[in-house]
Amino acid sequence: MELDQAIYGRRATRAYTHEPIDRSVLEAVIDAAIQAPSAMDSQPWGFCILRNRLMLENISREAKALLMRAPPAGLDAHRFDDMLGNPDFDIFYQAPVLILICATKDSAWSHIDCTLAAQNLMLAAHGKGLGSCWIGFAQSWFQTGKGRAALDLPPHWQPVAPIIVGHPSADTPAPPREKPELLWRD
Repeated sequence: MELDQAIYGRRATRAYTHEPIDRSVLEAVIDAAIQAPSAMDSQPWGFCILRNRLMLENISREAKALLMRAPPAGLDAHRFDDMLGNPDFDIFYQAPVLILICATKDSAWSHIDCTLAAQNLMLAAHGKGLGSCWIGFAQSWFQTGKGRAALDLPPHWQPVAPIIVGHPSADTPAPPREKPELLWRD
């Protein structure tokens, strides 16, 4: 797949089949992720790969409950009341895999570096015919003691990017893009 095809074709996928993904494919998308640039070549990332469906369902319930009780600053939680209050809504959209990218080094740029790795991961997944989506609804829960314990994260790992990966069950149309604001300084 050409780079432009990956960039313009990648979508936030929210509907997946139950088809599993081979470990070698997941390792390949993670290898693509770690090709991302990082400040001073620090490579401050670790990857926690979760393929246990029951754990994903439990995390979804826990994360929804946390968001309803204590939404993060700036999140208009009431906008999502119906969705989060629905016991059938899975924040992971039945994806077979969650890859949690964590900052493994405490630096001013490690979260940005992990975000760059996440973009590479999502583009690589698309290149392999997989869908992906960054699950913001899960972020707060993974930063709690209970969330960290559920995945047995090392103490110095800080959760940054929960990315689901799987085989899309349907095509996702491209959302319209607004014209960017440009300030030319010739």
